[in-house]
Amino acid sequence: MLSYLHAFHAGNFADVHKHAALVLVIRMMQAKSSGIACFDTHAGSARYDLTGERALKTGEVASGIHRVWPYRGQLAGHDWQAVLDELAKEKGRCDQLTSYPGSPHWFCRYLRKQDALIAFELHPAEGETLAQWSTSQPRAKVIQEDGLAGLLRQLPPAQPRLLVLIDPSYEVKSDYEAVAHTLARAWQKCRHGVYLIWYPILQGRPDEKLKAAVRAGPVRKVLCNEILLKQAPERGMSGSGMLVVNPPWGFDGRLLDMMQGVAGDDCLNVAPSVGWLVDE
Repeated sequence: MLSYLHAFHAGNFADVHKHAALVLVIRMMQAKSSGIACFDTHAGSARYDLTGERALKTGEVASGIHRVWPYRGQLAGHDWQAVLDELAKEKGRCDQLTSYPGSPHWFCRYLRKQDALIAFELHPAEGETLAQWSTSQPRAKVIQEDGLAGLLRQLPPAQPRLLVLIDPSYEVKSDYEAVAHTLARAWQKCRHGVYLIWYPILQGRPDEKLKAAVRAGPVRKVLCNEILLKQAPERGMSGSGMLVVNPPWGFDGRLLDMMQGVAGDDCLNVAPSVGWLVDE
């Protein structure tokens, strides 16, 4: 949707969830040396200013990464450390995070010489900014078009393995069905690929349309990981969800451990859950 700008929401609790999953799956896939073709269907910006007017207008970062960062000393283990080490580059003079990496940055942080990223962004201004950023990223390419249609045109990739992040704004209600349809077509082109599908959990649970369509479709081995706010707001998101097709072995437990690490009321105050939406 051309009116949507993620700068209003950057660093919120859903970003923490989504990017923790993304970094974890990239690192797990890179246990093997073969190249990975990465696709980001709704890339947005590579970096967001958390002190800017847009972030301050909503204040969502205050209940997201700004809750996690002061809590970092209690997050043990390599999985969180990989995220925290990168976030440490974004802090200002007072040890507070003043900027937040978008998904294109998280992808590029881990790209090896045998990997590549194609990032789609339809919004003209966001796409132009992202294209300028990509000039310093030799393994990244930005395409200014609809990411769902663009993804299908790019499959199957040249690299032997595939990782896709699909995360539209869902401000257009038909996005739920469009994502399920695109996932089914992409899976038929590249069944071994790892697909991450993020979705918001809102009042009335419109995400159930997405999950029902995925259940009814051809795609197999779909993991569902969700975090629900223990104190849901009257408006806006009450949770964040990730569907993961073909997750690496052990991914389910490791992501759940990461989310349980930030689940307490002195951090994100969420209830994490994991289970199989569709088995093999």
